[in-house]
Amino acid sequence: MEGVAEDIVIVGAGIAGLTTSLGLHRLGIRSLVLESSDSLRTTGFAFTTWTNAWKALDAVGLASSLRQHHQRLLENVTTSTISGLQTSKISFEAKGKHAEHEVRCVKRKLLLEALAEELPSGTIRYSSKVVSLEESGSLMLVHLADGTILRTKVLIGCDGVNSVVAKWLHFKKPAFAGRSAIRGFADFKRNHGFENKFMQFFGKGFRSGFLPCDDSKVYWFFTWTPSSQDKEIEDNPARMKQFVLGKLEKVPDEIRNVIENTELGGMTSSALRYRHPWELFWGNVSKGNVCVAGDALHPMTPDLGQGGCSALEDGVVLARCLGQALLKRPSGDQTKDNMERERDHDEYKRIESGLKKYAEERKWRSINLITTAYIIGYIQDGSGKARSFLRDKILARFLAGLLLKRADFDCGKLV
Repeated sequence: MEGVAEDIVIVGAGIAGLTTSLGLHRLGIRSLVLESSDSLRTTGFAFTTWTNAWKALDAVGLASSLRQHHQRLLENVTTSTISGLQTSKISFEAKGKHAEHEVRCVKRKLLLEALAEELPSGTIRYSSKVVSLEESGSLMLVHLADGTILRTKVLIGCDGVNSVVAKWLHFKKPAFAGRSAIRGFADFKRNHGFENKFMQFFGKGFRSGFLPCDDSKVYWFFTWTPSSQDKEIEDNPARMKQFVLGKLEKVPDEIRNVIENTELGGMTSSALRYRHPWELFWGNVSKGNVCVAGDALHPMTPDLGQGGCSALEDGVVLARCLGQALLKRPSGDQTKDNMERERDHDEYKRIESGLKKYAEERKWRSINLITTAYIIGYIQDGSGKARSFLRDKILARFLAGLLLKRADFDCGKLV
């Protein structure tokens, strides 16, 4: 049979792919990670890393080093730009079901580099774009753009919202949420003077947030429902900056200063997409020796801040379930003549069972996060008087509390 043989192929060197590979490596299992780009991709700048993410990072042995480079955030303060009044204040030092909450804003580049540096040399193969997949008995054939064919016993799709592997599993393309997000990263090159707070601002049809990563860097976002005219700003960073500043007229000067100090290359804009929860209910998160994780599994709107965090969870759970399957000793009752055939069949069934276990464990968690994020976004970005009243006067503290509630989760250890 043609092709290069690999035991485990992971498509995508993002958070989910690298966490899965590192988790397997910690268990003594080698994997190959395919990345279509020629280097690690760091789109998004940073992300809120909630308690559940730190549990996952502890599991793969990276939490301690990352904590040294990121401030711990102590509270969430939400303010209405319509009334100018504070609508809620939630402490991040509260105790959850598993431990005291821990919230930081982690630089995506630093996280990906930390994950990659812990992997054996040669684990990540760059410039390796997957163009098609094919079944071949108990193996999967992975066809690359350069003509290479890989034969693998396990195929894991961590290839984002446009996942080739998710398409093979018959998932539809993620749906557009009808909203967009501008994300920015300001490097002050000096102490920015911000307190250790996650500051949120709500206005007519938009939400914005500002989170210090360390003493000199601040990550910010702005989500809104764009009009037809707004679409013209998506590829124009200068107009993006002016648009956000125009919407945030009634915020403190220190907040406006963050936007003004953001370089044009430090901003991106994108339409928000998500997977319909019922697709996960009816669909196949795994099939045979193939599964998906991260955004390939559960693309969601950013309103809970759980996209990257849940990808870390996926990686730990998947490595654990697959490790249990692969490290389990096969039964010893094969005859000499059919030993190899029986061994291969037994291994395939163990892999299939391990991936099913992973899929069941992650399906309901993913449905919960996707649904909660969508509902929160619908309420918080609402521009009507009724929704604004509910958001600012009645549901403000409840919505802020959901951030901690959904983060109060422990994905467990690798073993």
